[in-house]
Amino acid sequence: VLAAGVALFLPLPAPLSLPAMALAGALGGALWCGLAAWLRLRFSVNEILSTLMLNYVAQSLVIFLINGPWRGKDVRGYIYSDRFAEYQQIPLWPGSSVHWPTLLLGVLLALLLQFLLFRTTLGFRMRIAGENPGAARYLGIAQGRVLLLLALITGGMAGLAGVGEIAGIHHRLIEPSQLSSGYGFTAIIVAWLARGHPALVLLTAPLMGLVLAGGDLLKVSLNMPFRIVDVFSGVILFCLIGSELFLRYRLRWGR
Repeated sequence: VLAAGVALFLPLPAPLSLPAMALAGALGGALWCGLAAWLRLRFSVNEILSTLMLNYVAQSLVIFLINGPWRGKDVRGYIYSDRFAEYQQIPLWPGSSVHWPTLLLGVLLALLLQFLLFRTTLGFRMRIAGENPGAARYLGIAQGRVLLLLALITGGMAGLAGVGEIAGIHHRLIEPSQLSSGYGFTAIIVAWLARGHPALVLLTAPLMGLVLAGGDLLKVSLNMPFRIVDVFSGVILFCLIGSELFLRYRLRWGR
């Protein structure tokens, strides 16, 4: 939303427009995730529930904007905003819908986050605060400050991903149901498969991408139900959760 606002209403020189959109998107994502972190710190609201509910708030906000003040001048049928200028669009990988600057940025950020979590003192505090809050309190780690900082960092990354979607593929603000296609929920499985290691996301994300792409092919070629990929993804997540017991403990046969 913030990136689209910059593209549509902020008159900037062409070389500065796209970086300003990326900065605005990162800021918007950080603030949105920071709101969930504030609710956790101030009222002990579970961040999983608050972020899920805030999704509907964000969707309603987008629908309001493209139905009202940001409605495109050439709207016919579907609702959307005006199209971004050519210099506000992220180039695509030839012959695909992959916006390669965002892809490179995602790889770089995954490696930087891996370094932050496992090679710095701040990353150690983040991992302790997440894995063992009791030990974090014993060590004197300011869990509130760590949680807020982590929310701002990861929310900003999610905001950059949103900028890539609208500036690389759609080139306008469109209906939420068509904007991300549920990538956020798929990312839960991607992160779980990576076992908390951002660098491993570079392997698990393409794996889930293959599953989704193969599912589309199955639906078309074999006339399978529309939700077959969702069922398959749900089974993967269910098996991952069910295997937690065997990852933490092992059975030993003996007297």
